[in-house]
Amino acid sequence: MLKVSRRFEYGLHAIVYLARKEPGTVVTVKEMAAEIGFSQEFMAKAMQHLKKAGLAVSVQGVNGGYKLARSPEKITISDVGRATEGIPHLMRCSVESGKCEIVSRCAYRGYMFMLEKKIDALMAGTTVSTLLVTRNSDLR
Repeated sequence: MLKVSRRFEYGLHAIVYLARKEPGTVVTVKEMAAEIGFSQEFMAKAMQHLKKAGLAVSVQGVNGGYKLARSPEKITISDVGRATEGIPHLMRCSVESGKCEIVSRCAYRGYMFMLEKKIDALMAGTTVSTLLVTRNSDLR
């Protein structure tokens, strides 16, 4: 049914990984990818999106890499989602209303828009710091 993208998954894991480090700690993409268990190539792309969105900062030089741009309390899951995927949408008509052939007679369009808003609100209300202190079983 609903499934998050690999890009979002990589971005979220990367942000949480950086948040677990001491503030200001610089980490390479290679180190993150190896410790998390993801592809270095995809991790690098996710980090570029996070940097562009102002969630991570790149540090140049011999000891270069990435660090968080803000504290984990000020980064929401919605921030990560928007950085990696853009505005959330469940159906094509959310972003391309002119491309749907049944938009004028769709029986559940309103419900799906409401569902989108609830998912985004849940993500916007959850900070990265919440994920650091919450056990998986507490989120169910």
